[in-house]
Amino acid sequence: MQDVNLSGDALSKVIMVGDSNVGKTAILKRLTEDNFHASFIPTIGIDFRVKTIKINESNTVKLQIWDTAGQERFHALTTHYFRGSSGLMLVYDITNFKTFSNIAYWIKDTDEHAGNDAGRILIGNKCDMLATRQVSWEDGKRLAQEHGMQFFETSAKEDMNIEKAFVALGEEIIRKNPRLLPSADSIHIKKSSVHTCCTGRTVNYNSH
Repeated sequence: MQDVNLSGDALSKVIMVGDSNVGKTAILKRLTEDNFHASFIPTIGIDFRVKTIKINESNTVKLQIWDTAGQERFHALTTHYFRGSSGLMLVYDITNFKTFSNIAYWIKDTDEHAGNDAGRILIGNKCDMLATRQVSWEDGKRLAQEHGMQFFETSAKEDMNIEKAFVALGEEIIRKNPRLLPSADSIHIKKSSVHTCCTGRTVNYNSH
C-alpha cells in the first residue's frame, strides 16, 4: 500500500511477521502507546495501528502497521495481507531458537506473497532476557546480512531500539520506493549503522 495522505506524509503498509509469542504485539504497543504489559493474549487473525515516523529533518512516513498472528491456523488469512505491503518486519525471540530458525520460513513466505520490492528488517526481540538467550547476536547479524537486511535486537519491555527499528524500516521503504517522497530526487538516505541494545556492538552496512 503506497499513497500520500493529506498532510503530505508518505503512507506505507507495514507487516510484522514471525512466530506466535515472539513479541510482535508488545513491540507495536510500545511504539504506538508507549506501554508494556507482561501478559498478552495472542493476536487472533490480524490487527493494525498507525504511526508517523520521522526519517530525516524534513520528511516523515506514516506507517500503517499490521500485526499478524503467528499460528499456522491463521496462515491463509495473514498471507492475504502481505500483498501490497511496502515494509516487512521479521521478528524472532532471542530466548527461543525455534523462532529464529523459522525466520527462513517467513522469508520464503513473504517472498512468495509480498514480492521483493518491500523494505525489510530483522528483529531479535526480548534482548532484556540475556540470561536465557538461545540465539547469539552474531547469528542474528549473519542471517540479516545474508538477506540484505538491517538487524536490531530490541526489548519491548525496556523500550530498547523499538523506534530506531521502525525508523530504519521507514528508510528502507523510501529507498525501495523513492517516489513516496515529493523531494526524493534531492534526498539521499544512507543506511544507518545498527546498534544492538544488548552489547553496544555495531553493524555498519555501508562497509559491505
